[in-house]
Amino acid sequence: MRFMAYTMGIDLGTSSLKTVVIDENGTLKAVASRGYQFRSPCNNFAEHDPEEWWEACVHTVKQAIQEGGIRPEEIKGVSFSGQMHGIVVLDREYKSIRPAILHCDARSGRQVEQIKTLFGIDDIRRLMMNPVYTGFLLPSLLWIRDNEPANFDRIRHVFLPKDYLTYKLTGLVATDYSDASATLAFDMRNMCWSEEILNKVHIPLAWFPRCFETGEVIGTVTAKAAGETGLAVGTAIVAGGGDQVMQGIGSGIIEVGQASVNIGTSGQVSFQSTQPLLNPELNTNTFMGYKKNRWIVMGAIMNAGLCYKWFHSLFPKADYEEMNRLISQVQPGSGGVIFLPYLNGERTPHLDPDLSASFIGINLRTGKTELARAVMEGVSYAMYQCIELCGSLGLVADMMVASGGGARSIPWLQMQADIYNIPLKVAGIEEQAGLGAAIAAGVGAGIYKDIQEGCKRVVRYKDLEVIPDQAVHAVYMEYYGLFKEAFASGRETLHRLTVLGRKNRKGEGESDGE
Repeated sequence: MRFMAYTMGIDLGTSSLKTVVIDENGTLKAVASRGYQFRSPCNNFAEHDPEEWWEACVHTVKQAIQEGGIRPEEIKGVSFSGQMHGIVVLDREYKSIRPAILHCDARSGRQVEQIKTLFGIDDIRRLMMNPVYTGFLLPSLLWIRDNEPANFDRIRHVFLPKDYLTYKLTGLVATDYSDASATLAFDMRNMCWSEEILNKVHIPLAWFPRCFETGEVIGTVTAKAAGETGLAVGTAIVAGGGDQVMQGIGSGIIEVGQASVNIGTSGQVSFQSTQPLLNPELNTNTFMGYKKNRWIVMGAIMNAGLCYKWFHSLFPKADYEEMNRLISQVQPGSGGVIFLPYLNGERTPHLDPDLSASFIGINLRTGKTELARAVMEGVSYAMYQCIELCGSLGLVADMMVASGGGARSIPWLQMQADIYNIPLKVAGIEEQAGLGAAIAAGVGAGIYKDIQEGCKRVVRYKDLEVIPDQAVHAVYMEYYGLFKEAFASGRETLHRLTVLGRKNRKGEGESDGE
């Protein structure tokens, strides 16, 4: 009797961990999720105990197996999608030394400036090919050295958030090329950890793990991990990748000329490329993709769905369906209101962790609905800036796949299409990153020949294509010009307000840890 072959994708996000199980034809068998909250013990800190991630992994794996009615031995492979850039450090006994420092952490501003001074702009372009920004692994590691020398002296292993889960399952320390390339410590041209970078900052190369392609097997489930999770001993554990790479796979965006736009907590615009494109301005990101000689070029904003969630947190519990109905009745431009979506600083294109958000143009007729629509439009303008920047590097797409919370709202989808002036498609299931991980697991387990075959067999789209309205696009371009003008004229004020507000909060007993 032949058992059905299943694969499992585990998506380690910033606010939740989700486990997805599919059969070999892409039918969704189970989805299990557990939420959590990272800690912010000081202003601008964002950190998480990796053991809480493991607990969420154990819980959701057990739940998915049970709810899917699946025999553990039928799961042929497990792979991962993970929040990028963060750092996990282990000692010689493979014990976590301190909480992981996350991608949205902004404590390492001083270390960012040290790196910029030490290397200079030409070497940063040549070696790192990306902006040096807080929350990336290398500045966070230097922060530990500068501020927690006792912890730093104990470090023997350094890797990224999802890699802690693969370690717990296999007992092996490993990562994948896409996550490694997003650390500022990796040589993307030669596909290895950069001796030149690490030697210059006096960090041991031996601390960094072996790298694998997304679809490669890195190990198998140990007896200990099997006892905790319910997985079968010997199940293949496949490397997986950073969330943007895995979301691309789950959306079927794997070929050059294809692109995706994701409005989750943060927001990303991602284009496939056959070469690592250098942006001289260093205000976009270039990372390795799911295999050798494949890269993604992306713009990333810090505050996307986070802005909409924040806005509704100011009011009694929101009825999102009702808000969608009301928002759709407001004309493009939100009655002359513009929202600058910089609640927590910004990456592309401003590279400034010390920015705050702002509503501009509020008048006596402005109500909650106009403000809510302005938030959606402001986030979409910021995403459009990313699309424009990628376009300046020669990256274009005739169609984009939309995902995240911004793809669950029909009015927001239409706003995006109208602002970007690009037709949008929506993937058939919402858990694209987990689905991408499940496809990668199928490649490692030998169910699919490669990622392309896996996508062809698994990825489906909703019967929905959102077409831009040219007249509305013209209106939005007027507002978009004002959006950029408002930021340019108010940037220094927003920056100074942010710094002053943080200074006052520190006066109430907080510290920046520096």
